[in-house]
Amino acid sequence: MTSAANPGLPEAGHGERLREARSRAGLSVERVAERMRVPVRVVESLEAEDWGRLGAPVFVRGQIRSYARALGLGADDLLPAGASQPVQPATLQPRTYTSPLQRFAEQASRRLVYVVITAAIAVPVWMVTRQHVEGDARSIASLDVDPATLPGAAPAQGPAPGVAGEPSPPAAQPQPQRPFVASMTPPIQRAPAPARAAELSLNVTGDSWVRVTAPDGTEIEQALLRAGESRRYEAGQVGRVVLGNAGAVEVRRGDEVQDIAPFMRANVARFTVSSDGSLAPLSE
Repeated sequence: MTSAANPGLPEAGHGERLREARSRAGLSVERVAERMRVPVRVVESLEAEDWGRLGAPVFVRGQIRSYARALGLGADDLLPAGASQPVQPATLQPRTYTSPLQRFAEQASRRLVYVVITAAIAVPVWMVTRQHVEGDARSIASLDVDPATLPGAAPAQGPAPGVAGEPSPPAAQPQPQRPFVASMTPPIQRAPAPARAAELSLNVTGDSWVRVTAPDGTEIEQALLRAGESRRYEAGQVGRVVLGNAGAVEVRRGDEVQDIAPFMRANVARFTVSSDGSLAPLSE
């Protein structure tokens, strides 16, 4: 019979009707499943009325239509009576009614709570910040410094010189001394910035074949440079250099001309460039 929880499912005994229709068509379960392009268990579930394995009623009806087409019958021939009728959607009835005035009051109350919470957080923060900004400025001095030598310290008072018999000039009013905060922290000694390695440049006065390689072995350039051409490489960019017709190449490290004679053999110079820009022989 039709399930009350799942209306639209076939009644009890409908699976037997499907099995009888398949027998009359002379088809096996496997052949029907092949025509429906579904697993065998789907056909078995239809004939066993195991609707729970097939899902919602709409899927069950779809499988029955596919079953009928696999047997060469009309799509709705094997459906139970009334199953082809469309399912009417449920009508939603409002349970409560909220007037516009009540909605406005609720929105206003939520905004008021937001303003109160924001003020409760922002006002104390503003007051603390204001105290720090408007507070008296204080200087920090080391314990081994004489406060009298610091800027703003009051000068030492002593007897003012004057002529005998004449009244002494009025003593100057001492200036208010700024408060100092003693610090045990020694002065910070800043290390000098490391000298930046100079760039490497090649100035060619005659045709020369060059090969420049990065420190990781990547080839940067391999070309024949004509007289008058030059190349510049940033510090740390070059790892190895090979120069053909090295006598016609001027190598500079920054503004200093480098002597490449120790690296030459048969007018071919081979040398490496360290991270600080210094040159060294290239070991093959």
